[in-house]
Amino acid sequence: MIRKAIRATDKALDGFIVVILLLFSLVCIYAMIDAALTYYHANDKNILKYKPTLENVQPLKELSKDAIAWLSVDDTNIDYPVMQGKTNDEYINKDPFGNFSLSGSIFLDSRNNRAFSDPYSVIYGHHMEYGAMFGALDEFIKPDYFKAHTTGKLISVYGNNYKIRFFAFAKANANNKMVFDTEKQNNKALLNYLKNHSILYYDAIADEDSQIIALSTCSSAQSLDRLILFGMMSKIK
Repeated sequence: MIRKAIRATDKALDGFIVVILLLFSLVCIYAMIDAALTYYHANDKNILKYKPTLENVQPLKELSKDAIAWLSVDDTNIDYPVMQGKTNDEYINKDPFGNFSLSGSIFLDSRNNRAFSDPYSVIYGHHMEYGAMFGALDEFIKPDYFKAHTTGKLISVYGNNYKIRFFAFAKANANNKMVFDTEKQNNKALLNYLKNHSILYYDAIADEDSQIIALSTCSSAQSLDRLILFGMMSKIK
């Protein structure tokens, strides 16, 4: 009887182990599929058919009513539509087509003017692997890389088109009001802050009368630290 009980216990334990291994395998498969889908959405080149030109912004208008501009940073993977939702949570996990996506979208702070007429604007994007979305911002911590990638362009559906000249790279907490309070921003104070707190700062490019844009991403998934690239905007006439 004791042996039978032991055998029964062993069988039950074996069955339990099999179930646990099966569940673990399913979780791993789900994680792999989820990671693959996230990477796919972050690198979906189909979005490029909506990329506007200075002469024709109609393709971007056809993407979505929330598609307000197209941002490109020369010689990087940053080449995306810029969305703006009613809140800053709307496009964190929503792609430009309005579908759920862990990679989300590149989006303008909801407090900023959507025509980019503010003195200071902040654009957010997820930190993705292989330089997708705003993952490319990692590289700007290297002085040689920064010096080779100082230019970009913003094409707006409202006709305000800009060249961008990048001049500073910094790390800041997400609660840093100097960097992230777009409603109460003073560009003179911001520039003084950046001169003293940036990882890299190139003087004599922007002044207090310049329109400034910031590209912000998480430094890691579990951190409130943000990596921010700052640029001076000048209108394309």
